[in-house]
Amino acid sequence: MSEAVSTPLADSFRRLIAQHGPMPVTRYMGESNARYYTTRDPLGAAGDFTTAPEISQMFGEMAGLWLADIWTRAGRPEDALYVELGPGRGTLAKDALRAMASQGLRLQVHLVEGSEALRAVQGAALAGAQFHDSLDSLPTDRPILLLANEFLDALPVRQLVRTETGWRERMVGIEDGDLAFVSGPSPLDAAVPDAQRSAPVGTVIETSPAAAALVEALARRIDVQGGAALLIDYGHLAPRTGATLQAVRAHEKVDVFAAPGEMDLTAHVDFATLDTIARREGVASSLTTQGAWLTAMGIGLRAQALVAAAPGRAREVQQAHDRLVQEDAMGDLFKCMALSARDWPRGAGFPEGQRRTPPS
Repeated sequence: MSEAVSTPLADSFRRLIAQHGPMPVTRYMGESNARYYTTRDPLGAAGDFTTAPEISQMFGEMAGLWLADIWTRAGRPEDALYVELGPGRGTLAKDALRAMASQGLRLQVHLVEGSEALRAVQGAALAGAQFHDSLDSLPTDRPILLLANEFLDALPVRQLVRTETGWRERMVGIEDGDLAFVSGPSPLDAAVPDAQRSAPVGTVIETSPAAAALVEALARRIDVQGGAALLIDYGHLAPRTGATLQAVRAHEKVDVFAAPGEMDLTAHVDFATLDTIARREGVASSLTTQGAWLTAMGIGLRAQALVAAAPGRAREVQQAHDRLVQEDAMGDLFKCMALSARDWPRGAGFPEGQRRTPPS
């Protein structure tokens, strides 16, 4: 249970719960993040968290080279689009586009961003970029080359919890005047896979219908239009139980009820499920860790080149490299998912054994 908070959204939640009863976790997370992202720039030292593109230009350069390599092996189609989901400050796009341009690939830029505050920042960084509220308004008649870094983790999750009387939806209610987790009234045993139905009391199963729907729509587009996508986020490669919902504010983890609407709520991405969904839609899907992918893409050589060009930055470059690739930093926690149309080449840097191509 959290301590009392007084954000405007917390007060609104209390009134709604008092009038209508507890709300599902998915609604709490969705509305909290909607308020959070539409009212601020959350990135950098002055914000609440730092993402990989802000750590080093090498991250975006590797992503750009990955897209350029697939594009080249696909025959260099002239009408492909660059698409990014949740572009932050535009740092990833700038670095990726610069790397792609070095390989002769110059693309029209389309950014999927719902925050007006962040659109202003992105528009200043990426002149001529076209903005979209969702995938739905993207052109449908040409291949897409898409990046999404730390986008899926902010999509709302649904939680089911095993109680003494069976499985219930995990909800947000009020206890002693504070927001707190409670169990819903309706039995949901039928929604739980047989293998998990008899799990111990207190077990939580977490899913993200929003992430599943997005990957399904993206895979369908890629299958029809051609192209490839690289999705990077923290999460797991195999199914598991347990609640991963967490909150970050001012670069510190805080209680998930500490300040609704004024903190970043995220949950680990279930890449195993997303991989199954993507392959079901007809595209090739591959999974690996961020550290393994960046290493295979040659980030070590790029770090050496940066140091050779600016020896005074050697320590800075090495620290950034290590933070991105080492297992005890971001290298193992963050995972990479590559999607490509069935008639397009497969993305570089992914183990052959983890590539799963659907039948033609």
